[in-house]
Amino acid sequence: MRAVEYTDAGGPEVVALTEVSDPVPAAGEVLIDVAAAGLNRADVMQRRGVYPPPAGASPIPGLEVSGRVAAAGLGSPAAVQELVGVDVVALLAGGGYAEKVVVDARHVLPVPAGVDVVDAAGLIEVAATVHSNLRGEARVQPGETVLVHGGTGGIGSFALQYLHALGARTLTTVGSPEKARLARSLGADHVIDYREEDIGDRVSEITDGRGADVILDVIGAKYLQTNLRSLAVDGRLVIIGLQGGRKAEADLGLMLARRLRIIATTLRSRDAATKAGIVSGVGEELWPLIEQGRIRVQTDRVFAADDAAAAHDYFDSGAHSGKILLRF
Repeated sequence: MRAVEYTDAGGPEVVALTEVSDPVPAAGEVLIDVAAAGLNRADVMQRRGVYPPPAGASPIPGLEVSGRVAAAGLGSPAAVQELVGVDVVALLAGGGYAEKVVVDARHVLPVPAGVDVVDAAGLIEVAATVHSNLRGEARVQPGETVLVHGGTGGIGSFALQYLHALGARTLTTVGSPEKARLARSLGADHVIDYREEDIGDRVSEITDGRGADVILDVIGAKYLQTNLRSLAVDGRLVIIGLQGGRKAEADLGLMLARRLRIIATTLRSRDAATKAGIVSGVGEELWPLIEQGRIRVQTDRVFAADDAAAAHDYFDSGAHSGKILLRF
């Protein structure tokens, strides 16, 4: 089968289309004929050599796909065998940039009604990340104030829509007037242009000095001081990315005085049972919102698998809003 791999650590020039052996599903697993794969920042970090696959995962990049189940592993229970022929999305630890992929059947969901199977490739990783962190870790409640950094990226655009549906008050950071307009259309109540405005000052102004109850952060070290200063009493900072570095100082006195919590998580390396629980929660709470049109799929561009290097170059440019997909 065709697959996209990295020939070395580096830029988009190391992305190459290759031929590899077809995977074979074991009991409890399904084989998916891939329609499309989502391109995520984790794929880029793996390409740069700073985020290797977890032990036992495929070295082929790709954490989410959509497609049709072609087969179930020998000895699989009836519920798994019944997935054959169903269009699904799948959450992966790797292997998504390929024409076929094998995955634990507990990590798949049917494509939501009304969503194109290619567009669906960009759903499950962001949905699982957003739900597991905002509901699972931060316990966001209706009426709380949440700051989402990067409101027009794949995670941010999904998070804003979900929080709006949940009834939270949303603030977000963006880098241009065009992205500010998009963020508002996704449900942001307040938009902060980080190129023109001081984030901490604006959060304080918007919240009358109270701060945000929760911050969902993909930046890391660069924003740590600002994030802590922007939290309300009993606030929760959820760090899910390190685009701005991994080391920074924290004011522990401030954290003690305001009873602040820092939560740092990754999804990729979690064990199979934990991922199964996360996927189940996504299906129960988020899939109905998508089918009702309250969360819209945000596909920016679809590239052919042959053009995977161009897709990575486009991702690196930072020009995209929403998800970038690879069609197989």
